[in-house]
Amino acid sequence: MTIADVARHANVSRQTVSNVLNSPEVVKEETRQRVLAAVEALGYRVSAAARQMRTGRSRLLATRIETTQDGMNVFDRFLHGLTESAAGSGYRVLLYTATDDQSEIAAFDQLLGEFEPDGFVLTSTHHGDARTSWLAERDLPFVTFGRPWGTSEAGHPWVDVDGAAGTEAATRHLLDGGHRRIGFLGWETGSGVGDDRKSGWSRTLAAGGLDTDLAMETDGTPAQGQAGARELVERGATALVCVSDSVALGALQVTPSVVGFDDTPVAAAIGLTTLGQPLAEAAARCVELLTDRLSGRPTAPHVLLTPTLVIRKDP
Repeated sequence: MTIADVARHANVSRQTVSNVLNSPEVVKEETRQRVLAAVEALGYRVSAAARQMRTGRSRLLATRIETTQDGMNVFDRFLHGLTESAAGSGYRVLLYTATDDQSEIAAFDQLLGEFEPDGFVLTSTHHGDARTSWLAERDLPFVTFGRPWGTSEAGHPWVDVDGAAGTEAATRHLLDGGHRRIGFLGWETGSGVGDDRKSGWSRTLAAGGLDTDLAMETDGTPAQGQAGARELVERGATALVCVSDSVALGALQVTPSVVGFDDTPVAAAIGLTTLGQPLAEAAARCVELLTDRLSGRPTAPHVLLTPTLVIRKDP
């Protein structure tokens, strides 16, 4: 079975069939479905090796598997969305593991030699991120799920969730519930994501003329969330905004008026009010920005998404 057979069956040109198989985003949806129906009816199978030789593309996007902590890793939802969105654009996701920037850069080098991925999707961006510099210096296509912390400009596309907007909504929810001494349990200063989430809490309280002195840093575990909550409550806090559901889980052992962040399955199971990240949309936008670059189409410089406050009990 050849591509010409598929073209005749679908009553389109061979180039159209090629576009459907290699660049589906440039084909009208009706035509794409007709070609895919012909592919299915004829049992046509694409040779990945032949396609790579013909197009110079592997149709692979590489991304790292994040480490699970406390059973509350939210990146599994992002990874599912990434895989689904990539498949819709004719790509497959290539997974790898790494423990730090340098081991991930070593993984880049190995993957490029063995599998030649067309692009990379980076997660967990941070200050002084060596990974983005390495890829940019080699003009390798990539997108990041996370802002380029520490710089106002970035030469690469990125997608992120507005953590400050999320904690602002959480703080207003607690204010509406009558609380005026609202504390914040965060991560150590210098965490881009953690500092961003803290800023939404502090600016909301400051705008209302309320104290912003009830804040503590944690290592992100429930144990430190519980210890930090106990201290803040002793200092007069009546409610707490937490940087993550993991920290909030510990805080709940001290006070019921807690808002988490990430909307993990654990949060749903225990009835925790929290902030849900639009991870499926974030993944889809990452694929969109990266495939736009790979296809030479104009692309947005970045996308900032807003989390949703998921209210499960009174504040």
